[in-house]
Amino acid sequence: MTQEERRIEQIKKKLVQLGPMLPGSLSEQWNVCGTPRCRCKDPERPVKHGPYYQLSFTVGGKSSTMFIKKEDLPEVRRRLRRHEQFKTLCTELVHASIALARKNGFNRRTA
Repeated sequence: MTQEERRIEQIKKKLVQLGPMLPGSLSEQWNVCGTPRCRCKDPERPVKHGPYYQLSFTVGGKSSTMFIKKEDLPEVRRRLRRHEQFKTLCTELVHASIALARKNGFNRRTA
């Protein structure tokens, strides 16, 4: 097994071990409601409602959002980091596959 083939196998193992992931970005939202004389409409010291947490992402060309409960924030952040690792590993896999093709050509079955 060549160095390139070993690298491809290592990357594949890491990809399988990543676990659940989420794409996108997490934002904190604050809101002003429609209730007259609510604290969020105080002319001198308004206090907006929130924070609310929102995950925004695009998959398959379709954008979407989902609200995230405060108690779920640590897990959502872990899954976002895993998705970043996933993207990095995919790029590494492509580079390793290109290196293998350059070295061995396309007639030989490669990893």
